[in-house]
Amino acid sequence: MTTRLSSLGARKKAQPEWIDPMLATLTRDYFSAPDWIYEPKLDGIRCLAFKRGSKVTLLTRNKLSLNDRFPQVVAAVKDQSERNLVLDGEIAASSHGRTSFGALQQRLDLQRGTTRGGTQLNYHVFDLVHLGEWDLTPADLLARKSVLKERVTPAPHLKLVAHKKEKGEAYFAEACAKGWEGIIAKRAAGVYVRGRSKDWLKFKCSNEQEFVIGGFTDPQGQRTGFGALLIGYYDGAQLRFAGKVGTGYNDELLRSLTHRLEQIEIEESPFEGKPPLRKNVHWVAPKLVAQVGFSEWTGKDARLRHPRFVGLRDDKDPKKVVREDPS
Repeated sequence: MTTRLSSLGARKKAQPEWIDPMLATLTRDYFSAPDWIYEPKLDGIRCLAFKRGSKVTLLTRNKLSLNDRFPQVVAAVKDQSERNLVLDGEIAASSHGRTSFGALQQRLDLQRGTTRGGTQLNYHVFDLVHLGEWDLTPADLLARKSVLKERVTPAPHLKLVAHKKEKGEAYFAEACAKGWEGIIAKRAAGVYVRGRSKDWLKFKCSNEQEFVIGGFTDPQGQRTGFGALLIGYYDGAQLRFAGKVGTGYNDELLRSLTHRLEQIEIEESPFEGKPPLRKNVHWVAPKLVAQVGFSEWTGKDARLRHPRFVGLRDDKDPKKVVREDPS
């Protein structure tokens, strides 16, 4: 095993306490190429799993622990025969082959590992970053995937992400037809780097990204809680207003989210400039992140058209939420 890993370019190194995950870059330049592979784009929570002997730690991109929320995933990683490893993947809820962040957040039954309606909760592993005393980040992607398949065993709540070669455009069309979020194109010979990289590219079927909540409006008519969330994104140190989101909520969410918003209400707008809003507006400290789907960005004023609330994200740092434009 030692000889093989060294031959792949791996290097001996102590297992890290943390590693900044490799992130994909959004593109609209869809392509097929023999030196790239293609995977489903999963709609869940990015998760790095660290196993050291009998201890397992699940961490989000901003280093929040997921152990209490997903004990079944902790158990699945702990049961692996390898004593020391670092896995990279996505925790997602799926039904009929389609993952859904909304289902993960709103419908998850943490005790049983399934959600109402038979939706399955799994840790979808797509990379192996560290194994034993070996740092695998210098090895190319297909080599890492080969070792992952050999050394990590699929189990209840732990799945290995399959990939396809060459036919990226056809796979993307298939993904969109099935209602998936999209696919990820990955350079087959690429090494694992920290942070955003163009060796991983996102092909998205629909527009959806994170936004920072900076305020809310009063409810109208029979509605309770709030009317719409006021959202934005960071441009350097400035929070830019992107519009308001008034759809995608049920009564339970309206009540619980209103309570959270009231706890962080502030006097002045956190947005740069003054958003073009009417009265009955409340401002909040920019501490909460919402996942929002939308049809498109408008032109000069850079607002969202037909936005809809998908869910809250506690795995994203508000300060790192920026407008996601294709490269």
